[in-house]
Amino acid sequence: MSVDFTAIDFETANNHPSSACSVGMVRIRDGKVVEQAYWLIRPPVAHPQFLPFNIKIHGITPAMVETARDWSGQLDELREFIGDDVTVAHNASFDMGVIRAACAESVTPTPRLKYLCSVQVSRKTYEIPSHRLPLAAAAAGFGEFAHHDALADAEACAAIITDAARRHEVGDVAQLVRATGLRIQQLKAIPLKL
Repeated sequence: MSVDFTAIDFETANNHPSSACSVGMVRIRDGKVVEQAYWLIRPPVAHPQFLPFNIKIHGITPAMVETARDWSGQLDELREFIGDDVTVAHNASFDMGVIRAACAESVTPTPRLKYLCSVQVSRKTYEIPSHRLPLAAAAAGFGEFAHHDALADAEACAAIITDAARRHEVGDVAQLVRATGLRIQQLKAIPLKL
């Protein structure tokens, strides 16, 4: 199986999509985890507040990100980790929305990522009552994990795609997309208002 991709997950400080406060990424080669990355991100000056609800979900506090890099300071490393891979996220519209909004907020070029949503893959693969990450990951055989820890969520997402490829008897992400009738999307920048 040559299932190669990068799974990604963001946590945010508040309801604004540019308020990324952590990212987790998992590189998959031949259906196996070969590299992982995790770091904290300092939210933008325009949206710095940490809502109690968000802190309760992911446990990241303002003090924890005081010395973290801001979006522009970590973007090159994020791009380098992903490289030319298809990026996979569970509810990809959220995670791609974080990238688009954070790039717009920091006036940095939006990476032209190709991406796939593991929620959509889960819906085409598993007969389960909900396709939330913990249930979809369990259906993929990925046991209990620290949900809302960005790295753990990226690992769970990766497990769903790898298991779905096995169940659909395909050898790569392009074949998985065809087998499930889905499409690989292209991340586009938010038009800047001048």
